[in-house]
Amino acid sequence: MAKISRKEFLGQLGIGAAFALTATCLHSCTSDVAAEPAEVDFEIDLTDSDFEELSINGGYTIFDGVVIARSLTGELIAASVTCSHQELDEITYAEGEWFCTAHGARFDEAGEGLNANGSRGLEIFNTELNGNTLRIFSV
Repeated sequence: MAKISRKEFLGQLGIGAAFALTATCLHSCTSDVAAEPAEVDFEIDLTDSDFEELSINGGYTIFDGVVIARSLTGELIAASVTCSHQELDEITYAEGEWFCTAHGARFDEAGEGLNANGSRGLEIFNTELNGNTLRIFSV
């Protein structure tokens, strides 16, 4: 068995580790599989304390796989909680846009991507307000 120096060993270890991490990331970041559009149709009572975040502009809540927000202008809007970048359930609403906390994908309120990670867009749902009842349904 041939001996190698500590420096050679660490160098080989570093190359192997770098390859393993890079290969994993490149594979997961290049997935071409898009999520099936969600069929959504439900109602929420805006007077329910579970939805109090929706009483202020910029507030949001997550319910039944949907991020529901009150836009900065006061409009009630909804989007899928699942990011199109890597299919992770990490979408939130902040500063007037949809944002993925996992990889930084950004989308405008209409679901259009605002950066490379958001380039596939985001599924947006219709909203309809009737008194204190908000209906969220598929486009």
